[in-house]
Amino acid sequence: MNALAQPGASPRATRTIQPAWVRIAHWLNALAVVLMMLSGWRIYDASPVFRDLVIPPSITLGGWLGGALQWHFAAMWLLFGNALFYLAMNIVTGRLRAKFFPLSPRAILHDLGEALRGRLSHADPSRYNAVQRFAYLFVMVDIAVLIVSGLVIWKSVQFPLLRELLGGYDRARVVHFCAMALLAGFIVVHLAMVALVPRSLLTMIRGR
Repeated sequence: MNALAQPGASPRATRTIQPAWVRIAHWLNALAVVLMMLSGWRIYDASPVFRDLVIPPSITLGGWLGGALQWHFAAMWLLFGNALFYLAMNIVTGRLRAKFFPLSPRAILHDLGEALRGRLSHADPSRYNAVQRFAYLFVMVDIAVLIVSGLVIWKSVQFPLLRELLGGYDRARVVHFCAMALLAGFIVVHLAMVALVPRSLLTMIRGR
């Protein structure tokens, strides 16, 4: 007698949707990004890029410029190391190609339209739709821009080529701030999607 015929047997076998290394990298990345963002806002307030925009101290981390820099640099190494690990594992395991490609503008627009009309299916949580693929690839590139522009701000003399590619030190600060703002926007949308499809949070915790 097979398992489906036995009383009380589960009708579907559980399967791993998010492997352990993905879940670990995801939560480490979330921690690093939050720490860097909160401490970065405190650093920004010490010398604002946009004079009319100041971040409320109550939502910053570090208490003062020196403390914020310590938090920022500590989280920077966590973000950098974790990003390298995540990218390397995605390439080595073939997950990058399987999960995020193929991708086309037509597919993105189609799935975006379906999502806005509430018709986008979430029947298979192991498969990313085109909007998710684009969003996750975008945030990978955005984090890379944050790291590169951050290096220029931190060690401008040591990375002259990167500094020139970004248009100089002052422009690198603008790039860094804009990349941070885009990342903050992604986080807001990401949390909204998790609220709409809460089982996606469960798969990132349990893997199944």
